[in-house]
Amino acid sequence: MSLLTPDSGLLFWMIVSFGIVFVVLAKYGFPVIIKAVDQRKAYIDNSLETARKANEQLANIQAEGERLLAEAKEKQNAIMKEALAEKDRIIEEARQKAASEAHLQIEEATRRIREEKEKAIREVRSEIADLSIAIAEKVIKEKINRDNEHKQIIDRLLNEVSFSKS
Repeated sequence: MSLLTPDSGLLFWMIVSFGIVFVVLAKYGFPVIIKAVDQRKAYIDNSLETARKANEQLANIQAEGERLLAEAKEKQNAIMKEALAEKDRIIEEARQKAASEAHLQIEEATRRIREEKEKAIREVRSEIADLSIAIAEKVIKEKINRDNEHKQIIDRLLNEVSFSKS
């Protein structure tokens, strides 16, 4: 007997035992294995579908995020433009108010200077008048004392003034 050529009896029993194992496996083993493989295939298909949906949702979320980011940037730019416009408006109002107040202060200062000038002129005139009267009194007293004729002139002038008032 050779190792490579089996005996016919052995070959028969090997085929019978293979057939029995094949029938048992075909009846009980293969359906379980095929069911497990089908379940695994369904699980993998389901997982792939879930992953595809998740990728689509992720893409949608990214697109939505980019859209929201773009909107936020637009709103930020709009707010910045409004803030700059408001700043410029406030600065312009402050300038106008400062110019108005400066104008009012200049007018007030000019008015005060004019009043002080008029007051000083009145005081100087009053002082000059007082000094003129005092000098005139002294001059007249001196002349009256010196000259009797002047006294008569003054009496005559006083008489004329008193007659014209009456």
